[in-house]
Amino acid sequence: MKELQIAYKNISELNPYENNPRFNDEAVEYVANSIKEFGFKNPIILDNNNVIICGHTRLKAAKQLGMDKVPCIVASDLTEKQVKAFRLADNKVSEQSKWDNEKLAFELTDILDIDMQLFNFDTSSMNDINDMDNNIDCKLNERERTFNAYNLNEYDANKVAGFYQMPILKSCKYVPDDLVGFNYVLSKSPIQNTGVHFYLDDYQFERIWTNPLQYLDKLAEWDCVLTPDFSLYLDMPMAMKIWNVYRSRLIGQLLQNMGVNVIPTLQWAEKETFKFCFDGIEPNGVVSVSTIGVKRDSTSLEIWKNGMDEAINILHPNTVLVYGGDIGYKFPCKAIYYNNNVLENIKSR
Repeated sequence: MKELQIAYKNISELNPYENNPRFNDEAVEYVANSIKEFGFKNPIILDNNNVIICGHTRLKAAKQLGMDKVPCIVASDLTEKQVKAFRLADNKVSEQSKWDNEKLAFELTDILDIDMQLFNFDTSSMNDINDMDNNIDCKLNERERTFNAYNLNEYDANKVAGFYQMPILKSCKYVPDDLVGFNYVLSKSPIQNTGVHFYLDDYQFERIWTNPLQYLDKLAEWDCVLTPDFSLYLDMPMAMKIWNVYRSRLIGQLLQNMGVNVIPTLQWAEKETFKFCFDGIEPNGVVSVSTIGVKRDSTSLEIWKNGMDEAINILHPNTVLVYGGDIGYKFPCKAIYYNNNVLENIKSR
């Protein structure tokens, strides 16, 4: 490829092409402004007879600025037909390009000290910058609100197990003398050798998921905490059952990160839930389970026994804390029963 040679020629030597098919006198002023701001950076292209192939508008701008000489390139390697084709092609190419307004707007923000209107830029796109910034801020705020609503900032992808990425709870060996319900925690001082349970209606402790930071410090004052017993009803969608197990594990993991003795509350429903409901619980530790309402019908009792069998088989607990009465299940490990204090309180009224 022939190297380009730029030569400065007197304007008087240059000859406009008489049959130039395109002219744009309205652009002369803007080209002149560009030359004043940046210099003459785009040479005029000539044929062997100093007839302009490309650059008629630049020549007019140079004359308007009172210039005597301009940089030129002589395309001596082109035939007459090629010169005509090049002239047409050069004019046509500019028609095919379009602006990406978003990218243009961002580029304009970096050159605020230059008046781009001098070069016929429609800087109204600059007015869109604030809108875009506001939209970005809104999206970031929406993302932050979403993360806060689902406690996604507390999720640690390196501390999960199973297909559904359940937060891992390390094995705990602590066994409390007694259990107290979460709904009494805020109004009571911690009791020695006593743990906190969530064997309550969900509405009484849903707030710990909505705003965990408000309650974790208070819970951490107690000797141990059972993970929240978010319900797994048979008629719930499977996605909700997975979600409730996940929420229980995550709250437990947050407490363990604070150094709290955390005992996993076992949750399950039909056999399909066995695919995930024990994920994240390290084996050979203490676990807890409730027998409240299990004996109300044979179906409930069978589901409970099937789930307990599966938990024993997978987790091999050394101790099971049973909240509620003895329903006749033969645990292959140590089992400690705790009274249903909620029911007893109701009966004593």
